[in-house]
Amino acid sequence: MTALAHERPETMPETRTEPVFEEGPDLDEVVWQAWKAMELPEGYRAEIIEGVIEVSPTGRYSHSQIIFLLREALGDFLRGGDFAARHDTNIIHDGSALIPDLFVVVRDPERYVTDDGLGLTAAAVRVIFEVVSPGKRNQDRDRVRKRREYARAGIPIYVLIDDYDGQGAVTVFTGPRPDKADWEDIHRVPYGTDVTIPEGPAKGFVIDEAITGPKRG
Repeated sequence: MTALAHERPETMPETRTEPVFEEGPDLDEVVWQAWKAMELPEGYRAEIIEGVIEVSPTGRYSHSQIIFLLREALGDFLRGGDFAARHDTNIIHDGSALIPDLFVVVRDPERYVTDDGLGLTAAAVRVIFEVVSPGKRNQDRDRVRKRREYARAGIPIYVLIDDYDGQGAVTVFTGPRPDKADWEDIHRVPYGTDVTIPEGPAKGFVIDEAITGPKRG
């Protein structure tokens, strides 16, 4: 029997292939498109805050009552001028979509409507008011995340009405620092002390017990 000699095969050269990724929309664009496509049940709203979609229910009675009283008083204060109080509108800035409880905007804001018609650009807004809802998540949204977003957007004045800050407090933020996502001046007063808007079209408008109610507790 004849033995067959087997030559050792030559080593094949190593072939490496790099993974191929198809280009697609970035995460911010995906979030934006998802937000635009959302259909929520009645009584809920969706915002994009610091790159995250946040869904929240509309406020309880005490929350809506403060907004109602604030809007009535502010509307009277601004009546006949170039600015008006609005609510239930998307404020769009750099991928964020925010829905303030109330805000002061030019009376005829058509030039500030976004190209897709979904809201107004932040450049139209002079003052924003938020009324804090119960629960840590809701409180953090208005006290922390929205505070930073409004500063990034260069909103001149942010007013926070907070039943859950001590016995209730109103905080006025002025001097936005978009690069720092913070504010130069923060003025906090407890319920029962009048708070006056210091500048802008709402300068001189007073937030008092008639709007907030007395101290809590």
